[in-house]
Amino acid sequence: MTIAALRTLCSRISWCEPAVLESALELALEIAGEGREGRRIGTLFTVGKADAVLAASRALILDPLAGHAPARTQIADPDLRGTMKELAQLDGAFVISEDGTVVAACRYLDASVEQIALPLGFGSRHLAAASISQRIGAVAIVVSESGVVRVFHAGQIEATLIPELWLLDRHHAQVGWRGADDQSRSVEVLTVEHSRHE
Repeated sequence: MTIAALRTLCSRISWCEPAVLESALELALEIAGEGREGRRIGTLFTVGKADAVLAASRALILDPLAGHAPARTQIADPDLRGTMKELAQLDGAFVISEDGTVVAACRYLDASVEQIALPLGFGSRHLAAASISQRIGAVAIVVSESGVVRVFHAGQIEATLIPELWLLDRHHAQVGWRGADDQSRSVEVLTVEHSRHE
């Protein structure tokens, strides 16, 4: 998923704010790429439809974000992002509202397998993301312990992202390079042959 594809997805969802979805996705990709203390971790974010997501979930532990002012829990706030990276080590999902407020952490999402078709090998985190995105209409972002990020909407996988490739695409967008959708790129493999001296 390129930046343009992210904006296209957002344009199909009436409540979607591109900057909020992009901030949540960037955080997910950072977690996937960096892990925590040298180990890979998995987590889940829901974006949008926060009240409905809260109604379709329950707290696993006391919510560490409860009681904080909305201005202090904005997904784009660098101070909060560090906290969220720490909290991502705990089980449960983060719930983010349409305006970018992280309203809850450590939530267990009630998932249903009805009308959900996922590839073999996907676990409960992916099932929960597909289910909540289908039933409620939220966007769900899964950070897999394998280091891959998947974006779900309407019960379907909209994108599968590898952190390093996303960062490369962002870099190209910032320096004004055209993406793969705009021009074809060729890849050359260079090899060095070593001659043996006897």
